[in-house]
Amino acid sequence: MAQRKVKQELSVDQYTLGLVGPDQTWAGTVADGGTIKTHTPPACWGPMITPEFRGGHEVTQPIEVENAEAGDAIALKIKNIDVTSVATSTGSMVEREGAFGDDPFVDHTCPECGAEWPESVVEGVGEEAIKCANCGANASSFGFEYGYTVAFDENRTVGLTMDAEAADDLANQADEAMALPENSRQHPILLYKPSKMPGTLGRLRPFIGNIGTTPPVELPDSHNAGDFGQFLIGAQHDWGLPDEQALGERTDGHMDINAVREGAVLICPVKVDGGGVYVGDLHANQGDGELSLHTTDVSGRTELAVEVIEDLDIDGPLLLPNEEDLPYISRPYTDDERETGQALAEEYGVEMVEDTGPIQVIGSGATINDATENAFDRAGAMLDMTEGEVRSRCTFTGGVQIGRLPGVVQLDLLVPMDRLEDCGLAHLVREQYDL
Repeated sequence: MAQRKVKQELSVDQYTLGLVGPDQTWAGTVADGGTIKTHTPPACWGPMITPEFRGGHEVTQPIEVENAEAGDAIALKIKNIDVTSVATSTGSMVEREGAFGDDPFVDHTCPECGAEWPESVVEGVGEEAIKCANCGANASSFGFEYGYTVAFDENRTVGLTMDAEAADDLANQADEAMALPENSRQHPILLYKPSKMPGTLGRLRPFIGNIGTTPPVELPDSHNAGDFGQFLIGAQHDWGLPDEQALGERTDGHMDINAVREGAVLICPVKVDGGGVYVGDLHANQGDGELSLHTTDVSGRTELAVEVIEDLDIDGPLLLPNEEDLPYISRPYTDDERETGQALAEEYGVEMVEDTGPIQVIGSGATINDATENAFDRAGAMLDMTEGEVRSRCTFTGGVQIGRLPGVVQLDLLVPMDRLEDCGLAHLVREQYDL
């Protein structure tokens, strides 16, 4: 990839059609230490019902980061997330028979004329509204098994589920209500106007569901993870993979971890020169595990500060969440706790390890157990620890949290600072937790 003009601040408002990989058109180059600003459309439901898409999300074109080379890492410091949608629809899904080949997120086919990834038009509202431009048949791969529509307050602090009449009103102004960016190519999911569980109030706390770096092979953006990526193994479409080993090229950008929010720091592997940072899939809220497999997809703006960490050769992402998002036993120790611990050390003649910091190692796999094993492997390789030591530190000073079912986890542990110094992470941990 040819070097582009380096910008201290780079704004991105162009998106891929559901794919990530080194052959995608790159958006530009941001300085090491610079700022990325994005305006992204919703992911999941909108691209899912738009048959032109090759993946289940609509993410930004990849961004080159100055000085980033394969074998490095890039720290993305999430400075701001601003939700611009005023409403969305979501819920659990059903697949429409005949509208896809191996994978309803990837290889879309018109069930009537057989066109692959058919162009589509909107006629009216409801689940029959997405029509094949060639033959007029319903060309969408998905419907709702149980769906609901949510409207947000002006400050995006709460959302309220709509009844049938209100959902219909929003469906008839779907583009405006979802605030689709100018260059978005998806149909807004508000068109489907689902209206289950009306009048339910929910708290909002926006985060980024798909954010990371470009894998060295082209993948559907929604499948850049160890759990969703399982659908690629043995698939006959253009992005099918032969085995689990081939899925190891992923960068796990699709995490759906609700702690990847304003104030957090995400550290991503660099597997192609330049990094290829991409952003998308903003959610207004989500409980741990994303139990419906989908949540409140929204348009929004993000601001990220970037920093290259040389020679941090990690296989998958690391997260430094906001301190309040850490489990109780993984939080940095207070002065009182340190003093009590030091007194205990003196009583028993033990030298206490005083300088530690929290990290979360992201793991993914076919199941939660597989994802946890993946996180053990990643933590051990990075920190030069045996699996036994990783398990012990996680049990005594951390744990495992479920990002998404069936297989994304956050492995929490407090790490001696000298190990973090060796990795080049200590300064970020000290800065994040004021250590």
